Amino acid sequence: MKRHSSLRAFGRPGRRIGGHGPAAIILAEDESELGSTVAHHRAAGFGTIIVIADPHLPDGAAGAALEAGADHWIMHALPDRAAAAEAINRACQYLRGRWVYYCYNAEYLFYPFSETRRVGEMLDFHTEEKRDAMLAYVVDLYPERLADHPGGVSRETAMLDRMGYYALARPDPAARGRLKERQLDFHGGLRWRFEEHIPPSARRIDRIALFRARPELVLRADFTFDDEEYNTYACPWHHNLTAAICSFRTAKALCRNPGSREAIRDFSWHGSDRFTWRARQLLDLGLIEPGQWF
Repeated sequence: MKRHSSLRAFGRPGRRIGGHGPAAIILAEDESELGSTVAHHRAAGFGTIIVIADPHLPDGAAGAALEAGADHWIMHALPDRAAAAEAINRACQYLRGRWVYYCYNAEYLFYPFSETRRVGEMLDFHTEEKRDAMLAYVVDLYPERLADHPGGVSRETAMLDRMGYYALARPDPAARGRLKERQLDFHGGLRWRFEEHIPPSARRIDRIALFRARPELVLRADFTFDDEEYNTYACPWHHNLTAAICSFRTAKALCRNPGSREAIRDFSWHGSDRFTWRARQLLDLGLIEPGQWF
């Protein structure tokens, strides 16, 4: 694993990161499940894994990423979503033409048939359908009993919501009264059930997490792109593939924030199911879509 003191040190004019298959960028806000995050995405078939790590992480975090198979470790402050988007945009300058995926630590990508098919196979099919981006839903994970895991993370007892997901039409701010074509704002999970503790700007669970990097493409702070076609959930003529990012991130934040930590006694409710760590469960719940890929 190559270590870089900053994004500036990582890149140089004209540089292009080599490697086969799609690249994954993992944003490490803390050390929670960093090793398992890297290992999960390496097993999925990502050819290059770049970890962008907050400088405050302990020294052992880099060792966990190295052991799990990361290729690059870049130090860069990640105080908010704007900084995260900037880091992804800068890293993508060196990944031009490749499919790129991004997530945070303690987040795990699942897609249709991911038990038996690698991510490159899915993206090859998606490319044949003339798509350059793929919608993913961030599905919140949380421990079965918060008292046993006060940090909000437990892979062994992970639960998810099987109900309570919905979509709203996305207004077009450039045209009053008009809606954006083939774009929706999706909601659900912990961000919906505990929305009083979540800023309105962070309540959406949709994320265009897989996309083809190209010059001048900009990921914005709300995790949408400046190219509106990248933000669509499907092409005009039929449904396309979608994926899910199963994430402990919201649970961690609710446990860390003093206000929500005191107000929330547990995350489990009558709509909870044990997460099986298999894409089949997400397909059955309608949280991912195979489109025309069989």
